[in-house]
Amino acid sequence: MASKILTRLKALADGLTARLRAPAPRPPEHAPEPRPYPWEATYPDGIDWHADIAPARLTDILDRSVETWPDNPCLTFMGKTFTYAEVAKLVDRAARGFQDIGVGKGVRVGMFLPNSPYYIICFYAVLKAGGTVVNFNPLYAEREIERQVKDSGTKIMVTLQLTATYPKLAGLFDNTGLEKVVVCPMGHILPLVARAFFTLFRRKEIAEVPEDDRHITFASLTANDGDFTPIPVDPELDIAVLQYTGGTTGLPKGAMLTHANVYINTIQTRMWAVNARPGQEKFLGVLPLFHVFGMTGVMNVGLYLGAEIVLVPRFKLVEVLKIMDRDKPTVFLGVPMLYAAINNFDELDKYDLSSLTDCISGGDALPVEVKLKFEKLSGCVLVEGYGLSETSPVCTLNPFEGVNKPGSVGMPVPGTIIDIVSLDDPEELMPTGKRGEICIQGPQVMAGYWNQPQETETAFLGGRLHTGDVGYIDDEGYIFLIDRIKDLILNAGFNVYPRMVEEAIHLHPAVEDTVVCGVPDKTRGEIVKAYVKLRPGEALKPGELKRFLKDKLAPYEQPRRIEFRDELPVTYIGKHSRRDLVAEEVRRLNEGLPPVDDEPEGKRAVNP
Repeated sequence: MASKILTRLKALADGLTARLRAPAPRPPEHAPEPRPYPWEATYPDGIDWHADIAPARLTDILDRSVETWPDNPCLTFMGKTFTYAEVAKLVDRAARGFQDIGVGKGVRVGMFLPNSPYYIICFYAVLKAGGTVVNFNPLYAEREIERQVKDSGTKIMVTLQLTATYPKLAGLFDNTGLEKVVVCPMGHILPLVARAFFTLFRRKEIAEVPEDDRHITFASLTANDGDFTPIPVDPELDIAVLQYTGGTTGLPKGAMLTHANVYINTIQTRMWAVNARPGQEKFLGVLPLFHVFGMTGVMNVGLYLGAEIVLVPRFKLVEVLKIMDRDKPTVFLGVPMLYAAINNFDELDKYDLSSLTDCISGGDALPVEVKLKFEKLSGCVLVEGYGLSETSPVCTLNPFEGVNKPGSVGMPVPGTIIDIVSLDDPEELMPTGKRGEICIQGPQVMAGYWNQPQETETAFLGGRLHTGDVGYIDDEGYIFLIDRIKDLILNAGFNVYPRMVEEAIHLHPAVEDTVVCGVPDKTRGEIVKAYVKLRPGEALKPGELKRFLKDKLAPYEQPRRIEFRDELPVTYIGKHSRRDLVAEEVRRLNEGLPPVDDEPEGKRAVNP
């Protein structure tokens, strides 16, 4: 008994010390001025924009659902299902295990995991142990991982025992402050038949891991009674997640998301789904959970609703369609590329998508044509939303019921204020219908950037979070996103927004996908270049596409170069990667190579 009391006293003391040492969250510089907002008069029925959501610790989401639906299926992964009670038991045991290896108040623990039950179990276990989750992209190169480990001060990492993941961490012990790695075997989360198959036929994918005190197996981490020491949490001060983002400029920065930030954003998003059926929904988890969109929209909202979450380790179109047909999910979140891939699949009629009731697109601009075609094929309303890593992430959504405006990212979720400020004067608010920078205030907005006081000050100029995105609000309170400021093309003194050009190109029936960006030009500074992927079996000449666009774009918006490609580069969640395309153009320019342009020879592109 005495030792247990001493352990609790030590935890409290460590918590106080960590809080004193932690970077202080950004206090609001200005309270929002009370005034009628355009969305208030047209807000969706059944949703209260003025709702006062009480902050809470993030783990309350899981605890509430475990108490309400202990025997309901919680996670399904490659045919194996865990109930809410089973997940809760593993979370508590992992929490005790994390505390035994040094996790306490504010200790940063990295999640270096693709979608799997381990991610959800360890995410909530770290928070219960008092730690802070640091999300890592498993596709990162070693130098990117090393930089983030150093910047975040990550002490412990959690990963799978796979050759695709563990070797990237093996060399970090000597170069960073990393102290331990928790290694999770793939076989333990598979059904017996799949486990045997994996062990026998995919042994080359299993990584060799040293047996020493720096490596902890998941089995040993959870080999306890689950009696962890509860750690006091101040939801509005304590950081739950460090979510790294490129932000608007520079190297990736750690957005400090408090327990309240992520908890409240979960409730805001759940409130939007007015017809959701607690304890009965089934989420299809294709989005990576280490990305903030998947973390909140799939994991946290799914758990809050007591839903079953069917986890998919990576997007493979046919596999996802098979799951939709077999498991009958009701909720699907994705980026536009996922919906476009489904739309354009030749054998889609073999699969039944009719179980889908709520679908959300985010992370990138959703072309109107993609939205309308998916809705026709699935019978499900596809709503577009908008958010950032810095906002936990959801800021706006189109209504599931009511007016759903194509091309709009919707209205602010409850308690969120969207302002449009002048691009020339950040203190000047723009009237409805006028373009400017999108700025955000709300309880889901981050506390600031980790160890980046100057970046934090810049981001919160005037007391609002400056997003770096250009848009406008119409007179009914719907927000329209034009483009990112950093993607703006300066063509001979004219501002060109790539999204506007892409929307026009998408109108051509032969086009499946396109990315537009500004590429260096000696005389004009930048010119507009379009990279185009055609639909299977379609053929198109650059001149034909240019003639098609002539009456749809201003002269300075017209693409001066067009390059046809079989595939367009995307990021790990499926967003278009303009950065990669611009880097290619700069490299060619530096090497003295001529630009790639399918126009000079009158070339006719054909997609077989």
